[in-house]
Amino acid sequence: MTTAQEGKAQEGALEDAAIRSADDPDQGNAPAVEALDRDSAAVELARLADLIARADRAYHQDDAPEITDAEYDALKRSNAAIEARFPDLKRADSPSDRVGAAPAEGFGKIRHARRMLSLANAFDYDDVREFDARIRRYLGLGADSALAYTAEPKIDGLSLSLRYERGQLAHAATRGDGETGEDVTANALTIADIPHTLTNAPEVLEVRGEVHMRHEDFHALNARAAKAGSRTFANPRNAAAGSLRQLDPEITRSRPLRFFAYGWGELSAPLAETQLDSLNRLRDFGFSINPLTRRCDGPDSLLAHYRAIEAQRAELGYDIDGVVYKLDDLALQERLGFRATTPRWALAHKFPAETAWTVLEGIDIQVGRTGALSPVARLKPVNVGGVLVSNATLHNEDYIAGRDSRGQPIREGRDIRIGDRVQVYRAGDVIPKIADVDLAARPQDAAPYAFPETCPECGSPAVREPGDSARRCTGGLVCPAQQVERLKHFVSRGAFDIDGLGAKQIEMFFTDDQLPIRTPADIFTLAERDAEAVTKLKNRPGWGETSARNLFRAIDERRRIPINRFLFGLGIRHVGESAAQLLARHFGSWQALRDSLTGPPEAALEELTDINGIGPVLARSLIDAFANPSECEAIDTLARQLEILDAERPQAEGSPVAGQTIVFTGTLTRMTRAEAKARAEALGARVAGSVSAKTDILIAGEGAGSKAAKAEALGVRVIDEDAWLALIGA
Repeated sequence: MTTAQEGKAQEGALEDAAIRSADDPDQGNAPAVEALDRDSAAVELARLADLIARADRAYHQDDAPEITDAEYDALKRSNAAIEARFPDLKRADSPSDRVGAAPAEGFGKIRHARRMLSLANAFDYDDVREFDARIRRYLGLGADSALAYTAEPKIDGLSLSLRYERGQLAHAATRGDGETGEDVTANALTIADIPHTLTNAPEVLEVRGEVHMRHEDFHALNARAAKAGSRTFANPRNAAAGSLRQLDPEITRSRPLRFFAYGWGELSAPLAETQLDSLNRLRDFGFSINPLTRRCDGPDSLLAHYRAIEAQRAELGYDIDGVVYKLDDLALQERLGFRATTPRWALAHKFPAETAWTVLEGIDIQVGRTGALSPVARLKPVNVGGVLVSNATLHNEDYIAGRDSRGQPIREGRDIRIGDRVQVYRAGDVIPKIADVDLAARPQDAAPYAFPETCPECGSPAVREPGDSARRCTGGLVCPAQQVERLKHFVSRGAFDIDGLGAKQIEMFFTDDQLPIRTPADIFTLAERDAEAVTKLKNRPGWGETSARNLFRAIDERRRIPINRFLFGLGIRHVGESAAQLLARHFGSWQALRDSLTGPPEAALEELTDINGIGPVLARSLIDAFANPSECEAIDTLARQLEILDAERPQAEGSPVAGQTIVFTGTLTRMTRAEAKARAEALGARVAGSVSAKTDILIAGEGAGSKAAKAEALGVRVIDEDAWLALIGA
């Protein structure tokens, strides 16, 4: 990231860019899980998937988070709770199956040999005790069996992977989306805490840790920037992330970055038999290991160390946002394995959030891609945990009115009014939300806020459908705000990711009468429609001949696009990146998917919902999009400009069940259901919850019932547990 780009990111971090959660603003005002029926649960899962995906992109790609850590964690907990109650509604793009966000441009890409996963979170002492109990249940251990853990501070920085081959640093990569990160090798070599060579290390050693900046170094950096008239950073994490992701390594060298090692990825030989001994081995290689790391015997010991670290938090000299617990025995870690995005043997115990009081000076309404009206609080600037903030999300009209989506009171029914003294809630380093209101300080003339019933951008009616938490503009593509936001989504990193065509450029082209871009297809016909396009563009402010030609070259490079990125770029409601990937794998080609969606709706619905992870809400959204003549024609017009590449079929070398759909039923006696499912997925199989004509194998345990009967009727292969274990060589 260049210095100018740093400044641009920082400029937006505390203003509008930090709160553009416009498509679904009800981030903290979700309905209670027990109150949801199936249809409303599906709608809520779609809302959560969209919110969390946007938050991931803002945090991991842009280093400019849009919501607080506490808000993000609450969204993930709500999503998990709904999935637990309605497991068959779990979406293909479920946040439970996703880590981070796609890597940003400007650096080469490195695919991690082993995925860099996130951690499950704990928020109170009961969560920690349940973590211990859950591990014991999974392993079949009683409460009296000894289990040791490690506990270490959770550094608030940027995750980094360092791969050493034959003792030499081969490359360094950021987390990225967990699968692929940015190549920051040249920058990592400038960090004093990172050894260039290792002695007596395994032939392949991938060290993972956290890049951060100490408080004293952060303040000195900002002081130098202010003296030079440059932009300053909001907090140490943004400073560390911006410094590591410099295109010029000399800028990184001038920044005082530090590195704590906390784990490892690929290894050619084990480091030790326990987590702590392995960390000590990394320390012997020359890495910095956090000195507060301890081995603890059981949850009570973990909690005692948590309290000790929390008490020292202000004096540590670097930012932490919790304590990480890991099972110490590596053999047991191996047996426990992983969920989709988190290890079963580790937990992040977060610290409580921070708050402050200030005055609500105004409420603005922003309109998002799907027409949702998002209220944004304009605050009298207030310092919260070292960051000056002036904006916050207000979620939706219910949250402002002091009620949840079921009409039940929140904040004991206290509404939010302009002029109120409000409590600002913040965890981490990002823009907060409004948590509470001081009624004693309310001005006498403060009136209840009247949420608009028409779109502030186009004047169309703004309606709220049953089960929807947001009021939405009905103008569709007549609404310029929705048109612009859809175009911004189309060129976003997870979609077409056209270099040089970002949000600012989209806004420029949208209002340009000479070089107009109003639909996605317009991007690819721009040069064809105007032979003087390069000449006209190079004369625009901020453009030159080189940048103009580079843009059209980048557009042409995106004429060949994988089917999953094409699907995600269309911006069809509920179709996230994971759903697009799943649809791509199932249908294989764009033509096959289009033929299904434009065929009989009943047949399309049956085929879509038969895909593991695709629910009825997402399926109907796809079918409705292609049933709309204008939308279908717009998609076809775009497709004619492109070469849409077929999906790559998943492969797992040597696995007898790779790519097959597996269903378990009945009671398994030689391993728990959780272990059996994890083993199948590790071998490249897809584990479904119900039997269909797409099922390849049904594993029938004791007491198998209707699923076994249905499988036999459909001609699906049925085997028992012993045959299953023999098949996979267990």
